[in-house]
Amino acid sequence: METLIEKKIAVLLAILLSFGICRAQDYSSENTIEASGFQWPEGKRMAVSLTFDDGRFSQVDYGIPVLDKYDVKGTFYISVIRMMERIPGWKAAIANGHDIGNHTLTHPCTGNFDWSRHKALEGYTLDRMENELDSSNLEIERVLGIKPVSFAFPCGQTYVGRGTETRSYVPLVAERFETGRTYMDEGPNAPAFCDLAQLLGMKLDGMPFDKAKNLIESEKCDGKWLILVCHETGKPDSPGSMVTLATVEAICKYAADPENGIWLDSVHNIAEYVKRERKKEK
Repeated sequence: METLIEKKIAVLLAILLSFGICRAQDYSSENTIEASGFQWPEGKRMAVSLTFDDGRFSQVDYGIPVLDKYDVKGTFYISVIRMMERIPGWKAAIANGHDIGNHTLTHPCTGNFDWSRHKALEGYTLDRMENELDSSNLEIERVLGIKPVSFAFPCGQTYVGRGTETRSYVPLVAERFETGRTYMDEGPNAPAFCDLAQLLGMKLDGMPFDKAKNLIESEKCDGKWLILVCHETGKPDSPGSMVTLATVEAICKYAADPENGIWLDSVHNIAEYVKRERKKEK
């Protein structure tokens, strides 16, 4: 008769065996990428986008030169006021193939933040947000000569109003832009399924490369699209959210190795590919 200890050992072995099979399936060619019917370009097992919010001066001064060094295209969601202080830098970024996106005219956010109380989303209407999106698009086009196709929701918040009057402005974004990106999300995007108007963005600020690498590798087996979000970029005296230049450069180097199977590119370039692949599946 099987003893209690033998039963426990058998259960433990079954759990370990199940885990091993699960991981083997994750890394085999018969993984979830093929199961979904979606394929990244040959040799690539996932996609990663480096995105930068607010049009911070440090992005132009420190971040873009690092990306250009490795011929990596980033997505920069700029605020109009900051844009005016670095016009030559943003025009050079466009010439080098970077994706310049819209981040609204005034960066409205929840009024729970004191700095946003005078432009609280809780006090916005859809009409007011529509005007904000169109006005900022027109200003970016007037100054930089491009019409943005990418958008980032300020603070990652996708609503206006409060209580029973709360409304999503995702449809407004979907009508005007190729993509919309949120912030502080819990995971990456499934390319065959994700809503391009509400792409998930994960925080990169403050993360050393070893942790960023672990995050990238954890999503590679499922063929996900990982969108990383940065603010201040390598600014030595920044008191707020910042990604170090060492982390940005290490990610660029890691993705440059074809053995790692990573497609590192702008949100716009990857979104165009995703749309084409989805059409093939229909």
